[in-house]
Amino acid sequence: MSSVDLSRYDNKWYSPGAGRLKRMLWYAINAALFDSWWCPSSVLKSRLLRIFGAKVGLGVVIKPRVNIKYPWLLSIGDHVWIGEGAWLDNLASLSIGNNVCVSQGAYLLTGNHDYRDPYFGLIVRPITLCDGTWVGARAIVCPGVTMHDGSIVTSGSVLQVSAEASGIYRGNPAQRIRERVIQ
Repeated sequence: MSSVDLSRYDNKWYSPGAGRLKRMLWYAINAALFDSWWCPSSVLKSRLLRIFGAKVGLGVVIKPRVNIKYPWLLSIGDHVWIGEGAWLDNLASLSIGNNVCVSQGAYLLTGNHDYRDPYFGLIVRPITLCDGTWVGARAIVCPGVTMHDGSIVTSGSVLQVSAEASGIYRGNPAQRIRERVIQ
């Protein structure tokens, strides 16, 4: 018999950092211009993110169908690529450095639930992608992870621990398999 009691789930302690009206307006803009096949320019998308409180650098490329939870908790450096279908599920701070690639279908997950808690309590932790990192297609980066400079998580992998600088991580759970060497 399960001791889980979802009827007692309570995340009232959590605040997304913006009022209901701002969140509703963002949800509409996100659905119409970001998480859709219609592809307005990355320049327009960057401006909209800034209007909603994101810090966005120069030369940012945001492809179609990118879902961003809360732009006011988002910081993006210069020359960042965010691929089709990426999901920036940032219930907590998400910091993306310079020259970072977040590939197609990647999932950056800052929130989860505590499996030890019978009421399934919410856990939120920031994610940091340092300069020159690469999140492969359909890879998942979990709450609390830092990908240090030049590290890679390969396609389809699940990164649950922080990645060392220039490390290449693969698998579920992702393990360091070798050093990244740029020639």
